[in-house]
Amino acid sequence: MSGHSKWSNIKHKKEKSDAAKAKVFTKIGKEIAVAVKAGGPDPVSNSKLKELIAKAKSLNVPNDNIDRIIKKSSGADAVDYEEITYEGYGPNGIAVIVEATTDNRNRTGGNVRHFFDKYGGNLGQSGCVSFMFEDKGVIIVEKESGADEDKLMEDALEAGAEDFIADEEVFEIYTVPADLMAVKEDLEAKGYVIASAEKDKIPSNYVTLTDEEDIKKMNLLLEHLEEDDDISEIYHNWESNE
Repeated sequence: MSGHSKWSNIKHKKEKSDAAKAKVFTKIGKEIAVAVKAGGPDPVSNSKLKELIAKAKSLNVPNDNIDRIIKKSSGADAVDYEEITYEGYGPNGIAVIVEATTDNRNRTGGNVRHFFDKYGGNLGQSGCVSFMFEDKGVIIVEKESGADEDKLMEDALEAGAEDFIADEEVFEIYTVPADLMAVKEDLEAKGYVIASAEKDKIPSNYVTLTDEEDIKKMNLLLEHLEEDDDISEIYHNWESNE
């Protein structure tokens, strides 16, 4: 199992321009709003909210912004968002899962279908590709934090992690989704600096694109999905060399 693209995706979000960061803040804000509506504004009793707050902080969303979103989402005039998952295929059969948080199902669905159609893919039925992915919790510890590999692996597995991978820049720790926050907090209590702790969908296999036109279309598909304010997460099994 490899989450080789996870850290590059997180760094990409962290290093965005100020204008693009505003989109990241907007997207995480919508997710937080849904979590507050479903489980209340207290992260102690709302595990989903707790995870999203940790995710927001890892993406450098200021604490004031997070508090403001939670307060606004608890009010009577809070926007009513819903979460929708789309599944489809990119160029040459690349499996793609798109998670959206929207207040307008028709707008979001139309946009997602348009992007797939325009860039060499097609939107499929629910379940058409999700069986190719496994839900996992992924904790990232940067190597430059000074963590000792053997000790971190021992501590992570002792805390309940399932797998441990040393990548070029980071250590990746995998858990079952329900154990993500418990393992994260256990490692933090031992003094480790956690760069990110998120739930992810790990593909069972990856597909390489060799045709330049397919690569161009796949990049454009991901770029346009990412730029849409309604799209919160995108998962795929493309083995990119970038």
